[in-house]
Amino acid sequence: MLDLSHWPRPPEPWLGVFTDIDDTLTTEGAITADALQALADLKQAGLMVIPITGRPMGWSRDFAQAWPVDALVAENGAAAWLPQANGTPRAIYQQSAAVQTANWTRMQAVAARIMREVPGAALAQDSAGRETDIAIDHSEFTHLSLEAIDQVVHVMQSEGMTATVSSIHINGWFGEHNKLTGARWIIRQLWGHDLDANIDRWVYVGDSTNDQVMFKHMVFSAGVANIRRFEQQLLHRPRYVTLGERGAGFAELTRHLLNHMTPKPGL
Repeated sequence: MLDLSHWPRPPEPWLGVFTDIDDTLTTEGAITADALQALADLKQAGLMVIPITGRPMGWSRDFAQAWPVDALVAENGAAAWLPQANGTPRAIYQQSAAVQTANWTRMQAVAARIMREVPGAALAQDSAGRETDIAIDHSEFTHLSLEAIDQVVHVMQSEGMTATVSSIHINGWFGEHNKLTGARWIIRQLWGHDLDANIDRWVYVGDSTNDQVMFKHMVFSAGVANIRRFEQQLLHRPRYVTLGERGAGFAELTRHLLNHMTPKPGL
């Protein structure tokens, strides 16, 4: 991972920024003033801004409307909130209602198995707002050892679920979606375009192992400095890393993009 001084000028002007939320935009669980201003600065410069998070739809609804963003993709790409002029964001989903209902029953059975088999395992406190996945807390309000985290992942995978580990939760779901497919989906939904055709005009910022699919595929990817906590576990690392951690690191990257490059988005 290189520091931002090595970040090259893109072949074409920027179109936008995708970003994780927890421990990328937020610090100690809340968005900081500098990170919130950075979002506004990106929008003011004409870039599209789309957070992509493992957090649930219920948790992220208010942020989708309050923050200066074009959309907020939740539950690791399964669903999204679209801000509306009337102040009430609109929810959209990749899975049909029937598929969601069937998967929900299966996921509750897996959650119950995890509670039985993994000592200390507890559902994330934001579970009431989840619609398409389950989340086990490992570092937000409950601490699990690396061995216990691996055990939770194993149980999820043995039940046919996709499992990822964020900086705070272990998420599991049924389906093929992830942060990358969610990014592709939301670009089609909003603008009818193919993300991959312009992927070198987008930036992704993250902090954890569940960001690896984006780190692998995005031409321009960055980790905020606290990603070093997971460095040895990453099969796919971001190409660049900030000096600052969490929200301060996101603000640092934003300043770098806006001070050293002239974004003039347009498809």
